[in-house]
Amino acid sequence: MRKKLIAGNWKMHKELNEAYNFIKSLSKEINEIKNVDVAVFPPFIDLQIVHDTILENKIAISLGAQNMYYELKGAFTGEISPKMLKSVGVEMVIIGHSERRNIFNETNDFINKKVKSALENEIVPVLCIGEKLEQRENEETESILAEQLTNCLQDISCSNPNQIFIAYEPVWAIGTGVNATPQQAQDAHLFIRKLISDIWNHDIAKEIRILYGGSVKPSNAKELLSQLDVDGALIGGASLDAKSFSEIINIAANITK
Repeated sequence: MRKKLIAGNWKMHKELNEAYNFIKSLSKEINEIKNVDVAVFPPFIDLQIVHDTILENKIAISLGAQNMYYELKGAFTGEISPKMLKSVGVEMVIIGHSERRNIFNETNDFINKKVKSALENEIVPVLCIGEKLEQRENEETESILAEQLTNCLQDISCSNPNQIFIAYEPVWAIGTGVNATPQQAQDAHLFIRKLISDIWNHDIAKEIRILYGGSVKPSNAKELLSQLDVDGALIGGASLDAKSFSEIINIAANITK
């Protein structure tokens, strides 16, 4: 069984004190959990204090960033390089989130460069793909997922399934309070796994972890995480509260027992 990964994307939330207090609270809630991987993705300004607080409390949480640029340094005002992320203990980075695609106009080619750079610098990319509502209504879900995944992984090889994670995030279910049904999530994840088999090979596809992202909360986490091909969750709003986030982590832990 693939180990569940529960990841919290804080987006543009939490100042320094809030980030510190969150990790302190979370450490009390999940310090006994061993069979689920946990990661948090704070804003850039919080990375150092979150890293230090994780070490201080000896809590098994991986530190991720929400974005990065693909160059190592240079005249790129406002951008953050993979080397900068590594210097504050970052292990993972979200790439291709729908908000980056739809608000900041990031293309598949641009995302592909970021994925390559993350892998070259030994940061695990969490590659996000997903369709908009009108695309699902037009029965284009599979073609959109295939286009995004194929282009974002172009000229990238993978020999270890833990080198990269995929997150399926139906855009129509992000921050809307509407989530995909467990069967919709399972169908999309199974399709993605088949695509991975075609892009790389069956062994990688069998072991790679595919997360679901889209209005995951304690009330629906069990049904979603119980699906055969749903290997965890990329959580937005529910990850901002230590109790609700830890509740989802505990649900995942009980599923994997």
